[in-house]
Amino acid sequence: MPARKDKPLDERGARIVADAAAIFWTYGIRSVTMDDLAARIGISKKTLYLYVKDKNDLVGRVVDRVLGDFAGCTACGTKDGNAIDELYAITSNVADKLRSLHPAIHFDLEKYHPEAFRRMMDVRRKQVYASAAANMERGIMEGLYRDDLNIPIIATLYLSRFEVVFNGQLFPADRFNSDQLHWELFRYHVRGIASAKGVKYLMRKVKKEQNP
Repeated sequence: MPARKDKPLDERGARIVADAAAIFWTYGIRSVTMDDLAARIGISKKTLYLYVKDKNDLVGRVVDRVLGDFAGCTACGTKDGNAIDELYAITSNVADKLRSLHPAIHFDLEKYHPEAFRRMMDVRRKQVYASAAANMERGIMEGLYRDDLNIPIIATLYLSRFEVVFNGQLFPADRFNSDQLHWELFRYHVRGIASAKGVKYLMRKVKKEQNP
């Protein structure tokens, strides 16, 4: 899906979008009106409408901001470590970003703002796939991952598992912790692709980072 071609926001407009994103993440999208947003941001509704046409336009701009942040998360690997260190850093960054996410966000987007939802999914899928594929290529070169990996298949499997984490029916928020889901996905993925050397490194890494 093509990117939006809206007029870039100035500094104040960008700050308003950032504040709106934080409010949506806390309270959900559907339950928050434009009056609520203006009041919580501390501006008049007239000022809010100087920067966005309507709520749907605002949600689209929030999604664009989220996609930019997510791209930064998937590109946050360290050059000082190895492929497993890189994937650990990405997982940590993504988990931090999603920790405060309201559980209804995906549902609200899909049902009430379908265009923004489709754009988000399209871009995020490309980012996750590219990141997973590049990480596997690096891990193979470093001897941490098996050299017989079918990267296109495994990157797609990783992408599908990543998306399942957001499925509120399979993983309702009152039963599953978002952080635990992402770390289980990390361990499940690395154990499936790692060489014997990689498994040993993974065990040391997890023990050091999560059980100091």
